[in-house]
Amino acid sequence: MSENEHSRVDRSTLVARLKSEPLWDLAVIGGGATGLGVAVDAALRGLKVVLLEADDFAKGSSSRATKLLHGGVRYLAQGQLSLVREALHERAVILANAPSLARPLSFVMPAYRWWEPFTLGLGLGAYESLAGRHSLGPTRRLSRKQMLATLPQVRAEGLKGGVRYWDAQFDDAQLAVTLARSASRLGALTLNHFRVEGFLQEGGRVTGVHGTDSESGAQCEVQARCVVNAAGVWVDDLRQLAAGPAGTPPRLQVSQGSHVVVDREFWPSDEALLIPRTRDGRVLFAVPWQGKVILGTTEQAREDRPTEPRPMAEEIDFILSEVGHYLTRAPARADIRSAWAGLRPLVQPAERAKGTARISREHAVWTEPSGLVCVAGGKWTTYRAMARDVLAHCIAEDRIPPGRDWRVERSTEHLPLERDDTLLRGGIPGADRMIAEGLSEQRVRFAVRHEFARKVEDVLARRSRLLFLDAHAAREAAPAVADLLHAEGILQPGLEDFMSTSEGYLP
Repeated sequence: MSENEHSRVDRSTLVARLKSEPLWDLAVIGGGATGLGVAVDAALRGLKVVLLEADDFAKGSSSRATKLLHGGVRYLAQGQLSLVREALHERAVILANAPSLARPLSFVMPAYRWWEPFTLGLGLGAYESLAGRHSLGPTRRLSRKQMLATLPQVRAEGLKGGVRYWDAQFDDAQLAVTLARSASRLGALTLNHFRVEGFLQEGGRVTGVHGTDSESGAQCEVQARCVVNAAGVWVDDLRQLAAGPAGTPPRLQVSQGSHVVVDREFWPSDEALLIPRTRDGRVLFAVPWQGKVILGTTEQAREDRPTEPRPMAEEIDFILSEVGHYLTRAPARADIRSAWAGLRPLVQPAERAKGTARISREHAVWTEPSGLVCVAGGKWTTYRAMARDVLAHCIAEDRIPPGRDWRVERSTEHLPLERDDTLLRGGIPGADRMIAEGLSEQRVRFAVRHEFARKVEDVLARRSRLLFLDAHAAREAAPAVADLLHAEGILQPGLEDFMSTSEGYLP
């Protein structure tokens, strides 16, 4: 069997397998960073795993990050050394296992008070020391002259110097798709566009799920020894569904972060700019990414959990205003190519959840009275550690077997996620026919055949990042992408839905 044949996605086969399997070891709800990490880890252990995602992989928060892999400088200031050390280790693992999706990136912090180059240098030097052998580069104090020589775009008035340190950046949505493909290659069933609508229960305990295939409308019941709720900001919705009429108190506080994207002319440097303290006390970034610059992020509490959050006008104004204090030429609203928002699930302390285990200050794993295992919080950098904690929790509760020869032979820490896409694309036509800058017909066909893409939005938002980089260009390319999806046998490519959704990305 050729590599193309081996990795080609046949959705009808996936749905048929879902219906035919009498009992899974583990059913994971949610195809974001955490759920996909759990699926990869469990499949590597030899467990029978199914992952069900209501929309597309990384549709929610996991495609809307600032694209940074980091240890968390602000956690260092709070004294959370073990958390920072773990994240720095995980940063190194992702860089090693997915080298085409992640790379080291230097950051510069300008200083406008005489003491800041020294205090920032001390703190970031400690950050580098915690990385140990995983350090990506030296931390250096920069004089005013050095700052202006290397970064002439930084405002000179009042500048005292700065500090350069190292972290990393990545393509969040593409890493999610790579994890879905890796889990599939290891034997897991990963199925997007399948909505879980309820739970199977016996004696008040969850024994599986039931849901609907969004494409065919086919309904299916899935029996599993253990069900993991990794639905991100929608974790509470599934908790309520499992609890029934009795209900259960919420565990999450949702926070919205927004970003805007502008052309590189506003920040042509290959280094990222970090503004250490904005008016609301957060840090703000200007990050070069895929030929554009990402500006953000904000933090705004929300009570609702929309599938398509949109940046609030005041958030966009805030980002442009804060960046304007540090750049010689500040972008205006008319310069924005795309604007997008993501929701972050922040875990609140809980006393009523049975078996709650506070794994870290960032994420938590616990079991509901219904037997539903839940995981929430965390960040992309530590997705693998979160997955490990989820499985350790399930094994400790005797919900799943530990897996064959796990401790001796296997670990996701040494599992390469890289796939040779060039070889896979070799037999697919359209490499020389461009739909938009950086997007060929071949790339679209590859996304359908090998990356689980089923909708126009899947292609333009997550297999290609065009919607996040230039919303107008994505809307212009959408009809041609829809035609290609039709040609690949997808009857409902969702063109109208995409045109409606993409309006929220327009400046």
